[in-house]
Amino acid sequence: MSDEPRPVGPHKTTIDSVSTAGGAHCETTALGVLLSSTGLDLSEPMLFGLGSGLSFIYWDSKQQGLPFLGGRVKPFHLTQNLAQRLGLELRVQETTSPRKAWDRVRSSIDDGIPVGLQLDSHDLEYFGSRVHFAGHIVAMYGYDAERAYLVDTAQQGGAVSTSLESLARARAARGPMSARHRSFTVKVTASNPDDGQVVSAIVPAITSCAQDFLAPPIANLGSRGISTAAERVRTWFDRVEDPERDLAVIAMLMERGGTGGALFRNLYRDFLTECRGLLEGVPGTDLVEQGRDLFAESALLWTSVADLIEKAGVTGSPDNLTEASQLLDDIATIETSAMTALSSLTKSTSDPSLRRS
Repeated sequence: MSDEPRPVGPHKTTIDSVSTAGGAHCETTALGVLLSSTGLDLSEPMLFGLGSGLSFIYWDSKQQGLPFLGGRVKPFHLTQNLAQRLGLELRVQETTSPRKAWDRVRSSIDDGIPVGLQLDSHDLEYFGSRVHFAGHIVAMYGYDAERAYLVDTAQQGGAVSTSLESLARARAARGPMSARHRSFTVKVTASNPDDGQVVSAIVPAITSCAQDFLAPPIANLGSRGISTAAERVRTWFDRVEDPERDLAVIAMLMERGGTGGALFRNLYRDFLTECRGLLEGVPGTDLVEQGRDLFAESALLWTSVADLIEKAGVTGSPDNLTEASQLLDDIATIETSAMTALSSLTKSTSDPSLRRS
């Protein structure tokens, strides 16, 4: 029996109840689609924050064409964190068989359940930047004989479609951050998370994120990772093959492609702003406000770093990379201060089972 995806009939099957408005980040966009279909509506910053999504990674190896800078936890880890915090039923399926992978997704859509997919954005026909990134996540809500109907970020168009052949290639991709045709669904259990349950998850989500950021296991992650990036960015003229082309790609991915830069700092800033209102009257909320202001400051500096990296490629001047390195050192200091304050929340809150006052 062939292991290729089975053809479908000429009809179009879609789940009409899903929200197709794309967000700022791929994984939180997909989670928003999946959760809203169950009746649980949370803002994108809240999804990101409750999933302890903020982090940093600097990754480079001989197998990579370019250094990678990421501003969040590894793909799918945010989803797992969120499901655990809110008591959601997360069903994950992986397989090496393209046929089984497609049959599972199609069956879920036929049952009216949207599906999250992890895949390589390079093969998606609508995608703006043709760069391999196998940690991309979309929500699928429909299909017909030729196309899959997806929800991606607002930058990529929100409600989009790609051919079934391109979807199969994207899901089968191997390499860094890839998964074996990973698909997932979420279900809200009988005890729906209410406002009180969401609020009670805020402090554990913040402190866990802060502690991981401040004490990463290797020097490429968290606060140490930003310092590593500050050191390495100075050497990039020797590292890349074509500085004008390659530095522009790194800057684009950081600032507009969503792998790093200001995007995740702005999401976390907005999460902390929302938390400030929800935790009003709870001891320690001044620490939340302090963290919010510091991440607002670091987000602006991340944009400046991306601009300097791009400018270095255009001008050929290493001085721009030196300046970017200095800003990264400043960012490391600012974000370490922010996370140190936020990690102290448990010491300041007297009631671990927080409820809105």
